[in-house]
Amino acid sequence: MTALTTTTSPPTSDPSGTSPDDEPRPGSPGRPAPSGTLRVTGTLGERYREILTPEALDFVTLLHDRFVARRHELLMDRQQRRQDVADGIDPDFRASTRPVRDDPTWRVAGSTGAPGLDDRRVEITGPTDPKMTINALNSGAKVWLADAEDASSPTWRNVIEGQLALHDAIRGTLTHTVDVPGGEPKEYRLRSTTLTDLPTIVFRPRGWHLIEKHMRYVDRAGVSVSASASLVDFGLYLFHNGRELVERGRGPYFYLPKLEGYREARLWNDVFVLAQDYLGLPQGTIRATVLIETLPAAFEMEEILYELRDHCAGLNAGRWDYLFSVIKAFRTRGDSYVLPDRAQVTMTAPFMRAYTELLVATCHRRGAHAIGGMSAFIPDRRRPDVTERAFEQVRADKRREATDGFDGTWVAHPDLIEVARGEFDAVLGDRPHQVSRLRDDVTVGQHELLDIGSARRAGATVTAAGLRSNVSVGVRYLESWLRGVGAAAIDHLMEDAATAEISRSQVWQWIASGTRTENGVPITRERVEALLAEIVDDLPRTPGNRIDDAANVFRAVALAEDFPTFLTIGAYSQFLVGSEVDQP
Repeated sequence: MTALTTTTSPPTSDPSGTSPDDEPRPGSPGRPAPSGTLRVTGTLGERYREILTPEALDFVTLLHDRFVARRHELLMDRQQRRQDVADGIDPDFRASTRPVRDDPTWRVAGSTGAPGLDDRRVEITGPTDPKMTINALNSGAKVWLADAEDASSPTWRNVIEGQLALHDAIRGTLTHTVDVPGGEPKEYRLRSTTLTDLPTIVFRPRGWHLIEKHMRYVDRAGVSVSASASLVDFGLYLFHNGRELVERGRGPYFYLPKLEGYREARLWNDVFVLAQDYLGLPQGTIRATVLIETLPAAFEMEEILYELRDHCAGLNAGRWDYLFSVIKAFRTRGDSYVLPDRAQVTMTAPFMRAYTELLVATCHRRGAHAIGGMSAFIPDRRRPDVTERAFEQVRADKRREATDGFDGTWVAHPDLIEVARGEFDAVLGDRPHQVSRLRDDVTVGQHELLDIGSARRAGATVTAAGLRSNVSVGVRYLESWLRGVGAAAIDHLMEDAATAEISRSQVWQWIASGTRTENGVPITRERVEALLAEIVDDLPRTPGNRIDDAANVFRAVALAEDFPTFLTIGAYSQFLVGSEVDQP
């Protein structure tokens, strides 16, 4: 292992694209030197030092100096709020922030002054490895969500080489070659080296709860902790690319995941302010879109927009993580909070429709874009019948979003872009968005958001097939994740960490609640253990597979007596490949 440590001495060159005379250097009055240090313990591969420069590490260290203590406090607050819900105190809109909600005068920055963010009707998502980066930027979507979070297994290689891929793509130099057994190597290239000809890049760093285990932050008192994955991802990307993006006609844009309240949004806003001052970027250059994918955040959408108003472009309905958050929050609250099979919880379920309609109304009232949820279907050219049935479902989903007022939507596969675009084109026409469409008809309160039982009252059920699917998808996704692949094609769906979390949390809740499948058979640990063994035995074994490890992880996060609330499905420490969850 090779270790790097930050330095406060003035560097000889500036990787952000300016000469040493253009900007103040670290340690000068314009750029304060960090008081702590950041130690890199991961192995340094080819070109890693281009990302892990002393200057970049100084910047990331300064972010830790200023914000790591607040981050820790906010994670402690999360624990308390989760305990409150477990104790029977339901989430609700905050009385203390009512003046923000009642004030009709304020607006967010939106897409004004943010080139490439005005028209977001179709966004494609995917990890940042070189091949996927090129495919996404060649896809024809309006926006690419460059995902360092749920669609990426956070191995050290993925973290740093993802940064390298983005660095090169922004500068138009990224290429990738794949060896083809018995044939000529296949080369991937960007269809244009002009950034404005390609989808706008919106980078998603990891959430506040995650750590980067290959970096250690040591404060001025000598206390050593693992680095914040959020600050590492954000800091490295912005330092190397912020000015370059602006000079090439775009800007440093971010998706912010897993927020649970307005104070966490305020922390991000303060990070943005410091970062822009440090790098000499005008305030407001950074724009953020917040994923509303946790139950607590659904009650604080307006406050989140307010805290980020000078840097906020919009909100996104992160519906799969939202379902996981609902299950996790009410996992011990009895049968009335038990959801049916994942496949049966559609966006027409009353509690899900309330969440999305509130999001659109909130965004448009404040001048923000509302971006719809993910369509994860993967077309199968060998099964046109399966593909066409799925296309019809995607069309219906996107038609509903467009007619409800959303300004754009997500897809996971390039073949879905035209399908989604057609539905949004039919509503938007030549307009880039429909932010001016105010949904004054929407009235959503606590009852509507918490009417979890509405999904089963509509006739959806828990089935033996749904149980099998949860176990099978959970194990197969984990096996992929442990091999370093965070976006996995399983049963014609692009699965990521969010859907795997649903799988394991539903299994745990069904066991804890004594839920029975449609044939009246109870879901027990013994039943799931037998099913798990059967599935593992049937999976094909390839060299380097992690099937047995994946089964052990699934057993730990789905069958434990106590639900591991601070462990993500991939963060079971015995088999960890990347980020752990911070446990304050």
